[in-house]
Formats: sequence, C-alpha cells, structure tokens
Amino acid sequence: MKMNFEQIKTAFDKETAQRKPVQSRDEIPMAFEDITPDWLNDVLDAKANGTKVTELTLGPEDEGTSSRRRIEIQYNSEQHTLPRSVFCKATFTLPSRCLLGMNGAIEGEVKFYNIVRPQLDIEAPTARFANFNPDTLNSIVMLDDMTGSVTFSDHTTIITEQLAKEQLEILAKLHGKYYQSAAIQGELSYLNTWSDFFTITANEAGFGPQADIGFREAKEVIPANLFKKADQIWPATLASVNAHKSLPHTVVHSDVHLKNWYITADKHMGLSDWQCMCVGHWGRDLAYVLSTSLPIGDRRAWEKDLIQYYLKELKANGGPDTPFGDAWNYYRQNLFGALAWWTPVLSPNPDVPDMQPRDTSLEFISRMTHAIDDTQALDSL
Repeated sequence: MKMNFEQIKTAFDKETAQRKPVQSRDEIPMAFEDITPDWLNDVLDAKANGTKVTELTLGPEDEGTSSRRRIEIQYNSEQHTLPRSVFCKATFTLPSRCLLGMNGAIEGEVKFYNIVRPQLDIEAPTARFANFNPDTLNSIVMLDDMTGSVTFSDHTTIITEQLAKEQLEILAKLHGKYYQSAAIQGELSYLNTWSDFFTITANEAGFGPQADIGFREAKEVIPANLFKKADQIWPATLASVNAHKSLPHTVVHSDVHLKNWYITADKHMGLSDWQCMCVGHWGRDLAYVLSTSLPIGDRRAWEKDLIQYYLKELKANGGPDTPFGDAWNYYRQNLFGALAWWTPVLSPNPDVPDMQPRDTSLEFISRMTHAIDDTQALDSL
C-alpha cells in the first residue's frame, strides 16, 4: 500500500504512543534503546546454538537517510558461532519513513535480504534479520558487522581499472540473472519500476525542485559549457527516466555510487546499501557506477573499454548481446538520472534528512557533469 505524508505521520504518531521494549522477533523496535537481550535471543535464534544473550551495548548514533548503529553482544557461553557484534539500520524517524517509504525503498531493502540476496553469488552483506511493518513503515535490518574486515569506500577511494571491472562483474550478475525474468512479475512484483521510484522521490521528497537548485549551487565544479545549459538538465533527466518504460527490464541496484561499495581484506569489491533497488534498464547502474567511481581522467581513459567489458559479462550471465553503440547511448542517457540523485543531496529539502557530506556531493557532481559534458550526453536524447 502506497502511503502519503499524512498517513505516514498518523501511523508514526500512533506507534510512538505505544512504544515499549521488544521481546520477540515478530516485534520491531521503535528505537535501538528498545532492544532487549530477549529480542536478540529470538532474532539470532541463540537457543539453537545452546547459548543465551546476556547483555548488549549500543555503539554511537549515526543518523542520516536511516538510523544506523552497531550493537556489541555478550553471551553466557563462548562455545557458539553467533556474532559478537552486528550492524543495524532502521527507519525509526519520521523523515526516514517519508523519504524511504513513499518510493518503496523500505520494503525493497528488507525483501532484498530475505528474498534476493540468497539467490545471488556476489560479494554483498548478509542479514541476520530483516523486517518491516507495511502499516507504519517501521523497519530494521540487522547485518553481520564487517567493521575491521572490509574497507568502506568514499569519494577519495582509488578505484583501479581492475576494481572497476569487479564492480561491473557484480552488476552483470545481478542484471543478467533477472534480465526480463518472470520473477519481476512474480516474487519481485513488489518492486517499483525505476520511473515510478524516481517520480515518487522527485515529487514527494522534493528532489525535483532541489535538483535544479543543487545544480546551480555546484557551479564551481561543473564544466562552464554545461552550466550554460542548466535549463536543459531537468528536461533531459525526465526524458532519460521515461526512456526506461520502453526498454527491457531487469533488477537494478539503482544507487551504485562509490560510497555504497567496499573492498574486502583480499582486495575485492563488494556492494552494499540495497534500499533503492527497483526494476529498470541496466543502463541506470552502468552510468551511475562509472561516473561516480572513477576520477575524471581515469573515466575518460577507461570508460569505453569498461563498457565493452560489462557487455561481455552481461551476456555471460544471461543478459542480451548488446551492440556497443546501443550501450554507449544508454550510458550517456542515464548520466542524468545519476546526477539527479546528488544535486538534491547537495541542497536538500528542509524536510529531508541530511544525507551526505558536502565535499562528497560536490566531488560526485563534478565527476558526473564532466561525464555528461565529455560524452555530449544532451545529444543522446
């Protein structure tokens, strides 16, 4: 059921009035402070391991698009394989529920871990527990804590050509597996299309008006020639999103900027944060990952070879045999949808959570707008 702001707020206020500590896995906490050892025992199925949670310690608060926190766990025994700590993300706040609930992101991420993740042979986090309440949009996802075992990327992380190929391999496995799959109309029918996901986010979360404001605010990092065409960017964005309606569909991660990737201890790429997963054309992920992961010079040097590499991997994983010329056009078109996920973040609607540091937003906007300018992407639509 799609909910508007008033419905979400009414449900949030009612749930807040009934807030209490949680004891069993069928309950979703309203705050991390409401989590009890009994709840963790049930969620982790500790009894099956012949042990019991005795104490938990909450890590520092981390509020953004969602509420994030580590939990350290103590047991009454050392003879078990249960986690010593977990990483949780939740929609405990009203702004999170509005931003992530209206476009289906809350349900999408929970069901990714419960349904899709077990089907994919890729490097990605696994969940100990994931649940959401469709009536209130409260949710929690409990992941194995990877702190110390992987390096999470940011806008300063250096992605070599080989690591970029690994990013494309992961995406090709996802896209190939679900390319024009019956699952999209079956067990994955809850997923929004990319065009619907974008439209809801643009209209309900204010991304539409803020995109133009953010673009103009980022003038210092945008190629001068492109900045002169500022009035053409949003219409091009709408056209690029609309093009997905007539293209073959697959499942797309849809938020593959560099900060959602990590590097394992043995130097391989992994992909996290699946809350924007939806159904659309694979060009969405291809344009987004290359234009944010690579500095401008590396992207210019490698992008065509990397697109060729992706097409080979996509076909090998069950996808189509796509001519490079078609893929090049999809890539150019989808740069606008990628950019539209970051200009509003630079200059957000006051009702939206503060999502990213300014230097990160400016760096990604710089990379994407230079890609748009370099490839003459406005001519692709």
